[in-house]
Amino acid sequence: MKISRRAALGAGALGAGALGLGAIGWSWGGAPAISSELGGADFARGHRLRDGGFPEPSVTERRDIVIAGGGIAGLAAGWQLAEAGVSDFALLELEDDVGGNARGGRNAISAYPLGAHYLPVQNRESRAIIHLLEKLGMVTGRDEAGRPIYDPLQLCADLDERVLWQGKWHEGLVPSTGLADGDVADLTAFNAAMTRFQAAVGADGRPAFALPIAYSSTDDAYRALDRVDFASWLRQQGWSSPILWGHIRYACRDDYGCEPEHVSAWAGIHYFAGRRGWAADGAGDGLLTWPEGNARLARMMAARFADNIARGRIVWRVARDGTGVVVDSFDVARGVSVRTRARAVILATPHFLSVRIAGDLVPQATGFSYAPWIIANVSLTRPPAGPGSRLAWDNVAFVGESLGYVVANHQTRALGPLASVVTWYMPLSRMEPAAARRLLLERDGAAWRDMVVADLLRSNPDLTGAITHVALWRWGHAMIRPTPGFIHAIAPAARAAVHAPLFLAHSDLSGLSLFEEAHYRGTEAAEAAMRHIGHEFESML
Repeated sequence: MKISRRAALGAGALGAGALGLGAIGWSWGGAPAISSELGGADFARGHRLRDGGFPEPSVTERRDIVIAGGGIAGLAAGWQLAEAGVSDFALLELEDDVGGNARGGRNAISAYPLGAHYLPVQNRESRAIIHLLEKLGMVTGRDEAGRPIYDPLQLCADLDERVLWQGKWHEGLVPSTGLADGDVADLTAFNAAMTRFQAAVGADGRPAFALPIAYSSTDDAYRALDRVDFASWLRQQGWSSPILWGHIRYACRDDYGCEPEHVSAWAGIHYFAGRRGWAADGAGDGLLTWPEGNARLARMMAARFADNIARGRIVWRVARDGTGVVVDSFDVARGVSVRTRARAVILATPHFLSVRIAGDLVPQATGFSYAPWIIANVSLTRPPAGPGSRLAWDNVAFVGESLGYVVANHQTRALGPLASVVTWYMPLSRMEPAAARRLLLERDGAAWRDMVVADLLRSNPDLTGAITHVALWRWGHAMIRPTPGFIHAIAPAARAAVHAPLFLAHSDLSGLSLFEEAHYRGTEAAEAAMRHIGHEFESML
């Protein structure tokens, strides 16, 4: 298997991985002209939901279906309802914007992502998303073999990736020079193993590793990999190359916000073996990206049923109401609680929120944990440069604890020394999640800004004097952590514990915080809700 962008040499490959999080509080002697702002998911509203004390409802309404939560899962559910001709539904979103961790922002230079920033070309089994992309005009047709034809303007422009290695930038994200024989041997063996897993088919005739993962084989020969952590499995293979381990660490932190020892071997292997992009014109290895990242998709999905979306609505209670469900929500703008009686409810909220608001209907499950992240959109008077390869969309260095940066305006940036925005990412994967969330709340914006600037200048000293503003964004519960046993034991049990007229839809029910998983769970829940109320539809799954 060719090592692609997703199989990147990780930050920290050559010793930085030994650093604890305390080592990220770097000093910075830069100019005070660098301004900053500190944002994130609305902690005040989230904490109000945690603390309770909402007024009893003073307004009552009725809907056939209510969706609680406007992340990708909730938007997918709303999209499928609208596509099937259901009009009497409401999506209630706590925040003032929809999209969950696929939201985006904008400044005078460019739009930029606040979280998820790309969507790979889809696997053949990902029928619902291919249908969505067709509806959005991003898939423009099919070739004679039925493979999707992607609009080239949606695909990442050249150059898509580079890595800082031995003081120079190199095209691609895996170094090809200066490697020891042991590094080459381990990388070769690992790639061969992932190629076998990518092609493997279980006894049930399904791919061993599919996306969405619901289409994966149920063969225990593969599912057993979910019961051991990835680091232990790697050691069992006898692979010790620090380059390989750095590359794997990057992978686990990139998609899961976790260290290799925190994720199951099934999840770790899926990162490398689960994608088999199916497209015309040799575009199968491509990815779609936009200045605002996946916020482009979220906003286009929301536009399909804009009149059904109520923002600033904190759902604080869900309970049975005869054969239906009652949903109580607090309207932030009006300062009143609203009671919505519905025939079915889709909870597109993470498990810890679903339990809080619908505790009598959603049993508490152990094993759900979420990775915290800090993200920064950094405004520059000129684009990054550096010796070696020219600037790419994705830029990864082996120094520090960050995952590097993507260039938000890569798709629109003309040649020349124009202003840029780079989106910098770091999961707080070395800390226990609860401690990391406390740090996100306690550390002030100036300290986070200084850390981001110091890290950028370590990989790109050419940016000295070019940084003007750092817009920070905190995610306390950015993504589910696919710990051993979660994907094939804990998550299925949590799904099975909830029954009609309540339906669950969130990527944490899969165990992988990916657009494909959120979209699948939302579509699945919408179809189940429509069956429950007797509405006919054509399944997309």
